[in-house]
Amino acid sequence: MDDDSRTTRWEHRVEVPLAVASMLFLTSYAIHVLAHGLPEAWRDLCLAVTLGSWAMFAVDYAVRWRLSGQGHRFVRTHWLDTVVLVLPLLRPVRVVKVYEAVQRRQGRPRLSLHARVITYAGLSVALLGFAGALAVYQQEHAAPGATIRTFGDSVWWTCSTLATVGYGDVTPVTTAGRVIAVGLMACGLALLGAVTGSFSAWLLQVFSSEDERRAAAPVPDDRPAAPPVNRKKPPES
Repeated sequence: MDDDSRTTRWEHRVEVPLAVASMLFLTSYAIHVLAHGLPEAWRDLCLAVTLGSWAMFAVDYAVRWRLSGQGHRFVRTHWLDTVVLVLPLLRPVRVVKVYEAVQRRQGRPRLSLHARVITYAGLSVALLGFAGALAVYQQEHAAPGATIRTFGDSVWWTCSTLATVGYGDVTPVTTAGRVIAVGLMACGLALLGAVTGSFSAWLLQVFSSEDERRAAAPVPDDRPAAPPVNRKKPPES
């Protein structure tokens, strides 16, 4: 069996488990950040779940690297997986792959390309926004001179940042918070561009189909109809 087939089989086998690990990572991280009065034992459990999910992604990355046989080229050709491994907060975005896995296993028809782009972008914005809000809140809420004091402030700031609005009423003051802000700005621009481009392409496709139907339709004849011909025989003399 060639390397491509082995890699494909491995990816199909671990898609759903990795998506579950992504959600466990996000849940444990959210509890760790928001539950300030949590007993130490529960905080240690959340940390263990977080590190365990990270380890699952590291194992998956190492196995696919080994099966690909590409060496250092694997890092360049799979740059998104590399970024997700290095930046754990991007890991929940992999949950959007669950839809494809479920559709393939159940044999149902998938959504159209434009619908998939919009759906995936929407899910990515929601997951990435929640993870980013958690990270910014963790860095900012106790910092001196911070304007992001509550998780609600962090969510509001994250929404305005992803939407590329940037009201400026609340802003990060720590170095880590500003680094996270730069990442959210880049992701917001990329996702907004993907949705806008897909929607524009869908509109062009609809208008083009309508024009083709009009061109193929028969042209109505507006000339007046000829008077009826009197076919009666003349009277015999």
